[in-house]
Amino acid sequence: MKLASTTTLLKLASTFLGNTTAIQIIFKRVSEQFVSKFGKRAFVHWQTGEGMNELEFTETESNINDLVSEYQQYQDATADDEGEFDEEAEC
Repeated sequence: MKLASTTTLLKLASTFLGNTTAIQIIFKRVSEQFVSKFGKRAFVHWQTGEGMNELEFTETESNINDLVSEYQQYQDATADDEGEFDEEAEC
């Protein structure tokens, strides 16, 4: 059996984009890493030197936490809850 050469060029590429509540795990991990680095002020001088304000970092942290909470809400929803949302939409 001969393996394909590493110099073979790809003639076809694809991207998959999906919306799932499992993405919240990645957002949580990013948030934890962000908080850790921002707490130590790591790399902040680079960003503030480019014109960012430190307040934007705390706003970003808040936005990520809100996003995680929203995905958690959808993950915790049950089939009965979804029916209630449908009735509200019809009104």
